[in-house]
Amino acid sequence: MRSNFITPEGKAQLQNELQYLWKDKRPKVTQAVSEAAALGDRSENAEYKEGKRELRSIDRRIRFLTKRLEHVRTVEYSPEQEGKVFFGAWVEIEDESGKTLQCRIVGSDEIDTKKGYITVDSPMAKALIGKQVDDEAVVNAPSGTAIWFINKIQYNPFS
Repeated sequence: MRSNFITPEGKAQLQNELQYLWKDKRPKVTQAVSEAAALGDRSENAEYKEGKRELRSIDRRIRFLTKRLEHVRTVEYSPEQEGKVFFGAWVEIEDESGKTLQCRIVGSDEIDTKKGYITVDSPMAKALIGKQVDDEAVVNAPSGTAIWFINKIQYNPFS
């Protein structure tokens, strides 16, 4: 079960994608399908078939984004969060061998491993929530138990 939490940036990103698909991409694909249909026999028209397939894909994504945006709960930053790990926090952690890792706790719609964004539903995030700097977080992951120490917590990106 995934949570419905999202950061303001994540919600804006979903809204921008929906806007782009609805106002820009879908009209262009619809126009291309209309032009392909005007060429005649649709049963052997590859451009028409591909355009229709792409249009169905766009419509599925539009429906998903529309429903998802109705259900997500935007979690705004609050000054009371300072000093503790909560949703939206950037956290620097270190394992027992000295390896450091920087991550941000976000909603399931925002996961991006390249940026270090982890879902609030992950074992790592669950172990970190509510902790402070110098606290120990015991992560019970499918690969086993790991202990991480919290070095930094902030609510704006690490520079």
